[in-house]
Amino acid sequence: MIKKFVAWPVILLMILVCAVPAFADPDTVPQPMGEAALLMDSDTGQILYKKNVDQRMYPASTTKIMTTLLALENSSLDDMVTVSKRAVEIGGSRVGLQPGEQLPLKHLLYILMLSSANDAGIAIAEHVGGSVENFADMMNKRARELGARNTNFVNPHGMPDDNHYTTARDLALIGRHAMQNTTFRRIVRTLNYKAERKKNMSEELLQQVEKLENIYGPVQEDFYNHNKLLGSGYYGYNGANGIKTGYTVDAGQCIVASAKRGNREMIAVVLKSQGANLWADAAMLLDYGFDNFSLVELVKPREMITDAIVRHGAKNAVLETAGYLYYNFPVGETPQVTRSVELADDLDAPLKEGDKLGELVLTAGGRELGRVPLQAVYPVARKINSYWWFWAGIGLAAMSLLLLMKTWLSHRRSRRRIRRW
Repeated sequence: MIKKFVAWPVILLMILVCAVPAFADPDTVPQPMGEAALLMDSDTGQILYKKNVDQRMYPASTTKIMTTLLALENSSLDDMVTVSKRAVEIGGSRVGLQPGEQLPLKHLLYILMLSSANDAGIAIAEHVGGSVENFADMMNKRARELGARNTNFVNPHGMPDDNHYTTARDLALIGRHAMQNTTFRRIVRTLNYKAERKKNMSEELLQQVEKLENIYGPVQEDFYNHNKLLGSGYYGYNGANGIKTGYTVDAGQCIVASAKRGNREMIAVVLKSQGANLWADAAMLLDYGFDNFSLVELVKPREMITDAIVRHGAKNAVLETAGYLYYNFPVGETPQVTRSVELADDLDAPLKEGDKLGELVLTAGGRELGRVPLQAVYPVARKINSYWWFWAGIGLAAMSLLLLMKTWLSHRRSRRRIRRW
C-alpha cells in the first residue's frame, strides 16, 4: 500500500513551468466531422483532445493494427503461410490470394496494411492462431493487456459484426503500442511494396492460375498504401508515418493516423467520418497537437526528493526519482505544478539500493499530471537492537568478574600451599 507523506520541504515545492495555459484557446480547438475522435501524445499517452472517445464504434479495417501486432509478436517474418479456401472466399477488400498459395508472412503483412486485404488477414490469423476463432481470442486477450477495455474482436479484418467493436480511446492505446515495434513502424509508413507472388507458387498452382484468376481476381504483386496522409499527394501531411485506414458502410470512414515532427509524435483517431472529411479531420487534430501544446519535462531521473524513516533501519532512506515525467501544456501560460510524496507502508529494513519506496505525485489545478517511482539511493541495513547490546554487556561483565574471582581464588590457594610447605 501507498500512504501520503509530508516530506518537507518537498511537498510544498512549486514548479513554475514556462509554457502554457491550463486551457487551450477555444478558437483553436478542432471540430472534427467524425462521430468519435481523439488526439494522443504518442510518447506520454496523454490525451490532448477527445470526442466520444469511449463510445462503442465499428473499427472496420483499423482492426488490422492488432492483427499485424499479434503476428509480429508471435511469428517470424520468414514463416511461409499457406492460403486457405476460407481466406480467398472472404468478402470486402482483397487482393486475389489463391487457395494453396504460399507466401512469406512478411509479404502478407505488407499486403494487409497497405492494401487492407481481408484475404491476407484470414491467412495470417489461421497461421498465427491456428484458426480465425482462436486468433480472435488472442486479439481480445492482448487488447486487455494494453488497457483496451471496451474492445471486442471476432475477426482479423474488421468486416461488420455486432460483436466486433472498439472505441477511439482503445484504438489509440493499441496503435500507440504497435508503433513501439520497429517492424510495424516500417510497414505502416511504406508507400508501396512489391511481392513477387508467382515465383512462390507450385507448378500445379501456376497451371491453374488463369482459371483461378477468373474466379478470385488477378494475382496482384504491386501494393500501394491507402493512407493518403503519407507522401506528397493532395492530402499528404507533413511528418505522417502511419497507421491504418478503414471503411465499411456501417463504420463509415475511419483512420488511426500518426505523425512525427522533431522529437514529438502524435496519434489521431477518427471514426465514422465521411469522404474527404476523414483526411481533413485527421490533419486538423494533428495540427492542433503540434501547434498548441508544448511538451515540458517535469521530472528527470536521479533527482533527490526526500528522506524517510525506515522501520528497524540503521539510518533513514534517501529517495530519488527513477524516471522521467513529461507533460503537454497549452502554449502561453505558466501553471503551478505541485509535488507530493506518497510512501509505501512497508518501509522495513533491510533495503537494497534501487528498491521502490513510493511515488512522486505531480498535480496542477487539482488535476493529477502523473507519477514517478521513488527508489532508495543507497542500502539501509537493519540496526542491531540496543537492548541486545545492554544485556550482552552485562553478560560479558559477569563473565569477566567470574573469571577474575576464579583467578583470585586460585592464587590464594597457591599461596596457602606455599606457606604450609
